[in-house]
Amino acid sequence: MSDYMFMLESRLSADQNRVLEQAQAAANAIGANLFLTGGCMRDMLGGFRIRDLDFSVEGNAIKIAKALEDQDARIVALDENRRTVELVFSGGVTAQVAMSRKERYAKTGGKPQVTPASIQEDLLGRDFTINAMALSLSRASRGLLLDPTNGLADLGHREMRTTHPYVFYDDPGRLLRLVRLRVRLAFTVEERTQMQYENARAAHVEDLIPARTLLDELQRIAAEPSPPEMLQALGDAGLLALFSPALSGAKLNLPALTRLEKAARLVESANLTVPPNFAAFLHVLTERLSPKEKSALFKAVDMPKAEIERMRNIQPHAHKLEQAIKSPRVKKPSHVYQVLADARPDELVFLLAASAQRTVQDRIRNYLQKYLPMMQEVPAADWKAIEGPPGSAKYIRSRQAFLAAHLDVRPKPPAPEPETVPSTPAPPEVVARGRGR
Repeated sequence: MSDYMFMLESRLSADQNRVLEQAQAAANAIGANLFLTGGCMRDMLGGFRIRDLDFSVEGNAIKIAKALEDQDARIVALDENRRTVELVFSGGVTAQVAMSRKERYAKTGGKPQVTPASIQEDLLGRDFTINAMALSLSRASRGLLLDPTNGLADLGHREMRTTHPYVFYDDPGRLLRLVRLRVRLAFTVEERTQMQYENARAAHVEDLIPARTLLDELQRIAAEPSPPEMLQALGDAGLLALFSPALSGAKLNLPALTRLEKAARLVESANLTVPPNFAAFLHVLTERLSPKEKSALFKAVDMPKAEIERMRNIQPHAHKLEQAIKSPRVKKPSHVYQVLADARPDELVFLLAASAQRTVQDRIRNYLQKYLPMMQEVPAADWKAIEGPPGSAKYIRSRQAFLAAHLDVRPKPPAPEPETVPSTPAPPEVVARGRGR
């Protein structure tokens, strides 16, 4: 095993390693060359958390994606032109399988002409050098690092550099990506790349960013560790107005977005996986906009009706959970646990950020910081003592008794230590006689 393969497998979660093995098996089955590329390689080599798996295929990428779908994946997006498929696996792992390709743009922001290409040609046509590295997963060259633009050196210098002079003219959406990655990675922008960026802005190529690209970027911002920082940077760069000119000043609700970010971190600290919650982000982002301004934003990014509906439903769903948490019948820790154990992590995040009820806030925090850790320490064998089939009345009673036995019993106060009688010192003359002996 090469050092890079060892590094990769040690950095991936168990679920991500399982997906990696499935993708390699699917590629081997059809004799295609498979590579790990893009942001996954950047994050692995740069020491960042690996968020998604990006696969490039010298061959039929869609066939590999279909093979993965037949196992435990779900296809969530398919780009027929670029032959790119996005998947979500059980365990929440997200991955992209894409054909290794060359793209030619007839006009700025236009639809590219896509042709199959070698992995080297694919990498040379990417946006930034730190995104233009690949690791071979094929049998004959497994573990071989491909780095034609010296992106590894730029990672070491913590610097962003374009792969060619027309990066922003070919795809103006890369202007947004530059700002987002610069903020997340805390990298500087190489001098020539900065000049290319400024020249593209002077030519107003940002006005040619397609609505679908704006939506994709907004969804990526929502999934970032610090969305408020991203939005602030885009506002400072004059690019946030592409989504909505109204998103400025007091209408850009950064305090509420910051609360949402902190709530997500608190929930994650309890070892709960919080999936990207675009609906909650969108709700908070637009809550200070007028109905007319919201409609203009949705039109600018070509927002799907399903996403708008999810955004509108999140507050009623959170209100229902809020009522359950503060119900008079919820009195003991076991009751709180019973209510919140069935709640989705993204609902807990939204309620922590949005609820003004002190009781609700305290009970969610107690669940995350006290009750959940206590129950996670209970041996798995003890859980098997719950009687009855799940969902039955007997099971519910048995489970409630089980929780009460572990959560509601108050520890006995420590017994007071016995008082000690201080010894009385001898009179001075006795002490003196003792010393004289």
